[in-house]
Amino acid sequence: MAGRKPKQDETPRGGRARSVAELLGDAGRGSFRKFGFVQHSVVSRWAEIVGQRYAGVSAPESIRFPQGKRANGTLTLTISSAHAPMMQHVAPEIVERVNRFFGYPAVEKIVMRQGVVAKAAPKPARPELKPVPLELGDSLRAVGDPELRAVLESLARGIATTESLPILGRVKA
Repeated sequence: MAGRKPKQDETPRGGRARSVAELLGDAGRGSFRKFGFVQHSVVSRWAEIVGQRYAGVSAPESIRFPQGKRANGTLTLTISSAHAPMMQHVAPEIVERVNRFFGYPAVEKIVMRQGVVAKAAPKPARPELKPVPLELGDSLRAVGDPELRAVLESLARGIATTESLPILGRVKA
């Protein structure tokens, strides 16, 4: 099959294989730019930017910039209807937080639109930072990343408590 020639109606493939992450970045970039988001992280990290209280009742919809500029834009938010008066009072604080996130005055004002705000899935809890038990050895103490260390500890505990070898697949005898 390696030496197969393409048929006349087939076009030969070219270029290198690309990872899924590379392809998804390109696909999402166009749609986010359409709505004025310079970075998709504004949407994905909205709860970090404004806090859980405000993120639960609001969601960024778009950022519109003046013609030819990437500063002093208008951020459009979708707000749950009962929370609109509260969000009007904290609008200057939200502008400040969004600008701090960007690192420059990207947003000048906020336009609020009432609507249904989709609830974001809760993030999984971060692993607790406990000392590594002595029975797991010194090798895990050298791991600097706390999340990686927690996963490796869990794996080591699972292996230590297993009485038999895991069944990986059926072997024909």
